[in-house]
Amino acid sequence: MKNGGASALRNRGRVAVIATALMMTSALVPVMFATPAFAQAASATTAGQNGIDGQYAFDIPAQSLTSALAQFGVQTGLQVTVDGALARDVQAGGVSGTMRADTALEVLLRGTGLTYDVTADETVVIEAVVNGDAQGEVLDPVRVEANAADLSGPTDAITDSFVATRSRTASKTDTPILDDSSAVSVVTQKEMETRNVQDIQQAVSYTAGVQAAEYGSDYRYDYVRIRGFSQTSLSSYRDGLPVRIYNFTNSRPEPYGLQQIDVLKGSTSSLFGLNGPGGLLNMTTKRPEDEAGGEVFTTFGENHLRGGGDVTGPVVEDSNWTYRLTGLWQDAERSQDYSQDDRLYIAPAFTYKPKAGTELTILTSYSERDSGLGYGYPVGIETSRDAFFGEPDFNNFDTDETNLGYSLSHQINDKLEFRQNARYTHVDLTYETVYLNDTTPLGNRYAFAIYGELDRLGVDNQLQYDTTINDTFDSKTLFGIDFNRDQNRELRRDGNATAIDPYNPSYCGLSCITFTSSSDTEITQASYGIYAQEQLTIAEDWIATVGGRFDYVQSDTDTISSGTTAERDDHEFTSRLGLTYKATNEVSIYGNYSESFQPVYSGLASRPEGVRPQEGTQYEVGVKYQPETFDALFTASLFDLTQENVSQWNSSTSTYKQIGEINSRGLELEGKVSLDERTNMTLAYTYLDAEIKDDITTANVGNSPANIPEHQASAWLDYTIPGQGVFGDLTLGSGVRYTGERARNDGNTETLGSYTLFDAAVIYAVTDDVSLSVNATNLTDREYVSSNTFGSRYYGDGRTVLATLKYSW
Repeated sequence: MKNGGASALRNRGRVAVIATALMMTSALVPVMFATPAFAQAASATTAGQNGIDGQYAFDIPAQSLTSALAQFGVQTGLQVTVDGALARDVQAGGVSGTMRADTALEVLLRGTGLTYDVTADETVVIEAVVNGDAQGEVLDPVRVEANAADLSGPTDAITDSFVATRSRTASKTDTPILDDSSAVSVVTQKEMETRNVQDIQQAVSYTAGVQAAEYGSDYRYDYVRIRGFSQTSLSSYRDGLPVRIYNFTNSRPEPYGLQQIDVLKGSTSSLFGLNGPGGLLNMTTKRPEDEAGGEVFTTFGENHLRGGGDVTGPVVEDSNWTYRLTGLWQDAERSQDYSQDDRLYIAPAFTYKPKAGTELTILTSYSERDSGLGYGYPVGIETSRDAFFGEPDFNNFDTDETNLGYSLSHQINDKLEFRQNARYTHVDLTYETVYLNDTTPLGNRYAFAIYGELDRLGVDNQLQYDTTINDTFDSKTLFGIDFNRDQNRELRRDGNATAIDPYNPSYCGLSCITFTSSSDTEITQASYGIYAQEQLTIAEDWIATVGGRFDYVQSDTDTISSGTTAERDDHEFTSRLGLTYKATNEVSIYGNYSESFQPVYSGLASRPEGVRPQEGTQYEVGVKYQPETFDALFTASLFDLTQENVSQWNSSTSTYKQIGEINSRGLELEGKVSLDERTNMTLAYTYLDAEIKDDITTANVGNSPANIPEHQASAWLDYTIPGQGVFGDLTLGSGVRYTGERARNDGNTETLGSYTLFDAAVIYAVTDDVSLSVNATNLTDREYVSSNTFGSRYYGDGRTVLATLKYSW
C-alpha cells in the first residue's frame, strides 16, 4: 500500500495553516464516490494510466469534505471511500489547477485530522490519523505546513498575506516568482486593504524601483516611473491587456475594483509588445469566488465621504456559475481649493465552470470620475500650496469609462491549455482648465480644453504546452497572438483668460475666457503581435527562458480640422533570454537580457533615414530568497538599462530630433514578509545611477536626467495585538517613504531637496464581522516639492486621514 496524507508535504513556498482536527464516533457508513461507469471510462483514459500519481486538471471549490471528495473522484475517475462519521461536518479547502492526484488529495485533507491509503486496486481509503488516542476524542489544534502554490490558483486573490509566490505577469504562465528570471513585485489585496490605498500611485509607493506621484497634486493620471523611466503612457495593463494613453483621453482605474497589482521590472516587449523600457504594471480585476462572502463599508474624512460593497459566491447552491458585484460611490474634495474627487464605480462579474479545466470569466465595469486637475506653481509665486489660480466653473477632468471583457481558459488535455483574454473599452473625457502662464504669471492666463472619445479593443490568445522529457527536462512552451486597436478622437481648444492676482484671487467665470484656436484630431493605432517562449527546467535546478516576439504597428494621425493625414508603420523583433539556478529549495540566482521598443508618432521626430522606434535593452542579475519556515520573499537585483532614439525638442528648428540616449543602472532590494497572522512587513531600497548619454544639448551629456533620485527607500510594519475578553484584535501599522534629492532639469543647474513621509494605520475588530480603521498618509503634513517641470513647482499631497467602518461576512 502507498501511504500519503498531510505528512507527505513537499516543494517550496510554504505557508502556515492552523486547523482543528475533529474525530467523531459513529456507525461505519462507507460512502462510495464516482460511479462505476465513470470510473471505467476514466480507467480507460487517465486514471487507468496514471492513478494516484497522475496529473489532472482540478477545479474543486472550498466546501464540505464529503462533496469535495465526491468531486475529486469524478475528476480523477478514482474510487474513494470514507467513514461517514469521519467526514461529517468537516470542511475542505479548494483545489484549482493541474497537479498530481495525491497532491490535490493532501490539500483537501489538510487540517482535517485525516489521511489516506491506496489499496492494490487503486481505491482511495480515507482514514483517521493514528495519534495514540482513543477514537472519538477531540484532538488539539495541530499546525501543519502547506504549499502556497497548491492552496490557490494563479487568479485567486491573496487576502491574508502581503506575500505572493506566483505571478502570471512575468512569463504569462503560472510560474513561481522564485523560478522566474525577472524581478517582479506583487501588491496583494491584503496589502492594499491594510493601507487603504486610494489610487494606483499609493498602491505601488512601497515597491523597490518605483517612483510614484511625480507630479504630486496633479491627479489627472497615475504617474509612475520604473527604474528611472516614465511608464504612464504605454506601460499600464489590466488583466494582461494594455491600457495605453495616446494623448489626453483616458481614465484612472479604481483600486477598490482590483485584487492585485504586479510590477514587472525591465524591458518587456518580448511578451507584451510596444512598451517603455522600465517595466509595466499589470492590474488584476476582482473575480468571482466559489465561497460566498462580502462586505459593505463607509469611509469618511475631511470633505470626504464614500460608501461601497463587494459580494461574491455561487449564483445558486451547487451551481457552476459564480458571481461578483463590486460597487463604490464617493463625494470628496482634494486639498487644493475648488478641487473634487467624485467617483461612481460598479463592476458585475460572472464565472462559468462547465467542467474541470474549462473556465470563462466575464468582467464588466462602469466608472465615472468627476475631478479637477491640480496645478503647478510658476517660479516666483510663493503662496499656499492649496491656492487655486484657475476658474471654478472651468476646472474639470471628468471621465466616463465602460469595460466589457472576458477571460477564457480551456485545458485541452493534461499537457495542452488554451487561454484567451479580450476587452472592449470606451472612454469619454471632458478636460477644461485655466492656468497661470509659466513665464509671465501676472499676465493673462492660458485657457485649454480637450473633449475626447476613446474606443479600445484588445485580444490576447495563448496556447501553452507542458511536457516532461526523460525525467530530466520539464518543458513549458507558450505561443501567442495578440491584437490591439485604439481609436482616439479629440477636439482641442486653446485660448486665454484675463489675469488674476495669485495672492488675492478673484474669479471672473466663463465670461473672461476667450478661445483663439481649435483642432480636431483622430489618432488610430493598431498593433499585431506574435510571440513564443520556452521555459525549460533541467534536472530541477536550472530553468532557461528564451522568448521572442514580432510586432507590426500601424499609426495614423488624422487632423480633421485641416484635412491632413500622417501615416506610419513600424515593425520590430524583440527578444528575451533568462537563466535561473535553484541553489536550494529556498534560494534562486537569475540573470536576463531583454529588449523593448516604443513607436514614435510621425510628427514627433525627424531624421534623414526616417523615424525609428525608441529602443531599450536591459541586462540584469539577481537573487531571490523564499524561506520555508515563514511566509516571505526577498529579492536583490542589479540592472543596466539603456534607451536609444529618444525624441527631443530642438528649439532652434522647432522640430523633434531622435538623438537622445539615456542609461539607467542600479540596485534594488525588496522584502515582503507575513511572519504570522499578526505581523506584516515590507522593505524596499533603490539605488539608481541614471545618465544622459546623448542629447540635443551637448552640455547635458553626462548629467542625470531630471527628477530621478539616486536613493529611495521605504518600510511598512503592522502588528496585531490579539483581543481578550470583550476587546477585539487591535492592529497598529506605520510606514516611512524616503525620496532623495534629484536634479530639477537635464542641465542639472538646480536641485530638488529630499523628503521623508510617514504613514500610519489603526484597525480595531469591533466584532468578528465589524471593523473600524483609521489610515493616515503624510502623517506629519510635510510640505515638499515633488517635481519642478515646465517652469512650475508641483507640491505633493498634504496629510490625509480617513476612517472606515466595515461589515464583512
